[in-house]
Amino acid sequence: MNAQRYEARRDTLRAAMREKGLSALLVSYAANRFYLSGFELHDEQLNESAGYLLLTADGNDWLCTDPRYLDAARRLWPEERVFIYSGDAAGQLNTLIKDKVRGTVGFEAKTTTLTFFDKFSPGLALERADGMVEALRIIKEPEEIELMRRSAALNHRMMEWLPSVLAPGRTEKEIGWDIEKYFRENGASGLSFPCIVGAGTNGALPHYRAGNAVLTENCPVLVDVGARLDLYCSDQTRTFWVGDTPADHYLRALERTKTAQAKAMEIMRPGLPVADAYRAARAHFEAEGVAAQFTHALGHGIGLETHEPPSLNPRNETVLQPGMIVTVEPGLYYPEWGGIRWEYMVLVTEDGVEIL
Repeated sequence: MNAQRYEARRDTLRAAMREKGLSALLVSYAANRFYLSGFELHDEQLNESAGYLLLTADGNDWLCTDPRYLDAARRLWPEERVFIYSGDAAGQLNTLIKDKVRGTVGFEAKTTTLTFFDKFSPGLALERADGMVEALRIIKEPEEIELMRRSAALNHRMMEWLPSVLAPGRTEKEIGWDIEKYFRENGASGLSFPCIVGAGTNGALPHYRAGNAVLTENCPVLVDVGARLDLYCSDQTRTFWVGDTPADHYLRALERTKTAQAKAMEIMRPGLPVADAYRAARAHFEAEGVAAQFTHALGHGIGLETHEPPSLNPRNETVLQPGMIVTVEPGLYYPEWGGIRWEYMVLVTEDGVEIL
């Protein structure tokens, strides 16, 4: 992405700020900060931040960070608009805003701790403004879509290769390391999230992490992994059978899961509430008498982060729009033997969805 793209995004957000009557917006969520500026995609810990972006209605924006990031900030941002704080970030940002802004200031409450707020808020007219940046990010730009095609394609290639290393006697951790090496050796900067490799009954834990369990002859293995390629995430789940004689209960659950996914994707189109896509998958499971084994949402948005809006859950009436990229990943989970999940990333088009 070039500087003009980030500037265009900020200008679009500025229009939304004016509609809400905001004179400024303090962006503290790392992925939002990056989306608008190109500066530091990740804040690795809750108690440590690479910085903030202060957008103002008049276009005099500030990149705010500490001395560790000064040189990095200079490479992306006019130095005269870089604000360096040291020690008391909240108090010094309060002083900056009082000096530069007149009017109501929006802030991202979901990434603002109470400790920060207590020091940041005195004397300011503040308004919660969560979701304003995400409302832009939810629709992927053409360049973002192409980057995500590449990331998804790498994941597809990995899944085609993966059966070659799924063998009895190997541990989940060993498989996870094989996957991470494959991604990195084929261009990825890292994982979208820690590998989920669940052998046998561990596959019944939807957010399991690869452990020391050993693959055995004729057992199911659930693998949910993603790569970060050119900053954008992929996310795919497949369930494999290790051995030559897959159990009947495994084959039935696999077929039910794939059919539920297909029924949801058949109706997905612009204007459809995401809850309806969830209901289509669940209705198939209900007809098959296995709905109790479907325990999570149908999917989620994906992009700079693995989990982005919208969540495809039964309570979310957000409607699908062209340019959204979401996962579709129904699953069935049986503590006595394991789990099945099957996942695609799909792009919402003008008349349906396209599998990436």
